[in-house]
Amino acid sequence: MSTQSRSTTFTGLFLPNETDEIQAIEIPLIQRDYAQGRESQAVDEIRKNFIDVLHSAVAGEKPAPVDLDFVYGEVKSGVLEPLDGQQRLTTLFLLHWYLASGAGELPSTQAWAKFTYATRPSARLFCERLVLTTLPDTVEQPSSWVIDQPWYLFVWRHDPTIQSMLVMLDAIHLRFRTADAKMAWDRLVDPIEPAVSFLLLAPSDMGSAADLYIKMNSRGKPLTEFENFKAHFEKSIEATERAKEFAENVDGAWSDLLWGFRGDDDLVDDEFMRYIGYITELCEWLDPDVEVPEHPERPSHRTERVFGGVNPRRAESLDFLFKAFDVWVGRNVDGEFNGLFRGTTERQVGFEADRVALFFRDQRINLFDACCRTFGDTSGRTRVFTFGQSLLLFAVLRHLMYGTDAIQARIRSLRNLIEASANELRVDRMPRLLRDVERLVRDGALGEIDSFNKQQVEDELLKQVFLDANPELTESLHRLEDNHLLRGSIGAFELEPTKFDARADAFLRLASEPESWLDATGALLAVGEYQRTTNHRKFQFGTGSKRFENAWRELLTGADREALSGTRSALAKLLDAIEVGDDLKSTLVAVQSEWLAQRESELFLDWRYYMVKYPAMREGASGTYYSQGGALGYSLCMLRGGTSTLNSKYRDPYVLAIWRNLGNPRDIDDPWFTGHETLPRWLRLTRSGVRIRPVSTGFEVSGPVPDDFEELYGSLRGELGMSEGGIIEIKQMDGIDTVDRIAIGTEIVRQLLERGL
Repeated sequence: MSTQSRSTTFTGLFLPNETDEIQAIEIPLIQRDYAQGRESQAVDEIRKNFIDVLHSAVAGEKPAPVDLDFVYGEVKSGVLEPLDGQQRLTTLFLLHWYLASGAGELPSTQAWAKFTYATRPSARLFCERLVLTTLPDTVEQPSSWVIDQPWYLFVWRHDPTIQSMLVMLDAIHLRFRTADAKMAWDRLVDPIEPAVSFLLLAPSDMGSAADLYIKMNSRGKPLTEFENFKAHFEKSIEATERAKEFAENVDGAWSDLLWGFRGDDDLVDDEFMRYIGYITELCEWLDPDVEVPEHPERPSHRTERVFGGVNPRRAESLDFLFKAFDVWVGRNVDGEFNGLFRGTTERQVGFEADRVALFFRDQRINLFDACCRTFGDTSGRTRVFTFGQSLLLFAVLRHLMYGTDAIQARIRSLRNLIEASANELRVDRMPRLLRDVERLVRDGALGEIDSFNKQQVEDELLKQVFLDANPELTESLHRLEDNHLLRGSIGAFELEPTKFDARADAFLRLASEPESWLDATGALLAVGEYQRTTNHRKFQFGTGSKRFENAWRELLTGADREALSGTRSALAKLLDAIEVGDDLKSTLVAVQSEWLAQRESELFLDWRYYMVKYPAMREGASGTYYSQGGALGYSLCMLRGGTSTLNSKYRDPYVLAIWRNLGNPRDIDDPWFTGHETLPRWLRLTRSGVRIRPVSTGFEVSGPVPDDFEELYGSLRGELGMSEGGIIEIKQMDGIDTVDRIAIGTEIVRQLLERGL
């Protein structure tokens, strides 16, 4: 194939030359629609960058000529049909029309105006009509003005090429409206010193244009988002000493680094974008002069603000960016993270004190890998790569940059602080949190931390003192911290050296057997009031449910040591019993049985007695209870798993225990309730409508709804010892039951059912 080529401009295409004379440009049928005016984030970026290049060439203070590479096509009977370069030629056509309008250079007889589309008749007609029209200087939005012209057809709103041209005209106007149109036009069409040029390749024996087009497009791919971003980034830092170094690293050492973390597409573009996005965000938080965007922005806008000339600290940010990449080059990345962390699903052979368990939902312990794969992704409004992961990865980066000693202890403390600071990990606090991480990693300065959960900071300082005095207990303490129910917080444990090791073993044994948790909730109540008050009417207990195990975290963590004193005392007693016992199940049952027998002998059947004796009263998987009047007693609401308020259905534990005792009969409504804890909660017999509910002195019974049962119900009132107000009192002393109200309530309902009610 012989190729005729020449360097030319858009207007220069039409000048006489030694090759075929070009009299018009026609985009052939095989081409796609004009795309540079489409509206999407990626195309917006491409469009803006291209217009900026054109502006700097013809309208900038110091014009810089630009070469747009090659335009490839064939000339047939004086008509150039481009196979490559359609998008650039169309944009140049629109720019020529815009500047010619402003410069008063728009006679339609000019050769460059012979530009049209064969892809759609509507696009052809639009181009023909456009060059016959001059854009007034006073127009604010060219697209609106064009649409208002009498020659503009309403149906053209469905033509993607025309709509893209209108978007491009608005974009050109936005960038060029303050330019001197006459001066810009003269530069654009200057044949001696062309401002915008390209190489025209016009093979004389190219064969079928369609075949060649297919071959070209099967080889080529559009620029990726990363390639566009990289070009923009390199432009942002071109005035710095590191521009060349960045270009070399992106295509060299950094690309080699990320190759090991590439996705299924065998590209590292996404990984680059995610990691650079992470570093950019860190720099935004670390630099007080950089305004952090409230809403998502294009990556190039953010990097321009952080690493571009507008930031007086750009050198510092660039230095951090380079170090954040270079620190991994030539290093076993997996090995670094495996040496620091372990996952909670790993099968352990022995305890590795130097490896800290991570509890993130993403089980990858290689945080660099996790960042490259998920940074920037969201699930609803939640970040997939969490703030906690961001902080911990930052800590590892700083450790490797500084070469710090004793990093395991500092990383462990940081893990503990992150897990305890769910309320503190917010975007507005990240600058302070990063500064705390910096101090902790660099100096081990726990006492200076002021942005993480304060109770946990105090607990970390206590543990530090405790282990300094008792280094032999380090492994036991770390094993507790790495337990999934505690996640670094051990405020519910007495720091008592002589018993700490045994209690830690007992707790880990109990935590590993969720089938024993329901018995554990009863045994804990038997040894003390272990619950925590979360407000004046809401109480947190443990749970028998593995699925809702977070109830144990709500109970055992998240408060200072004073607030956990009752929980800590009861837990210590139970763990001591487990430590001396043989079988866990039998130990828990024995603790409950012995305590129940003691209470029965004392005739002291308070709320704890019933909660321990009747497992149904501990069925609520949330471990959350509400009480009337703020004191635990004979009126309680028990929430199911996954709920924390009374907005959805819940149980009354006393009513439920009676229903369970009766065998969950079908002739009694399944007792679910809604509403405030002060509302009455009845156990209702379906046949007669008779209802019964526990009250402080015993039970209240409400008569039948159908009159058919009134006589039968009346005959039973005396037998049941019911007052005129429907109250059945039970024996009490100082407001505390001396007989089992659940057993009595069960018998009352059984009699009602047996009598046909």
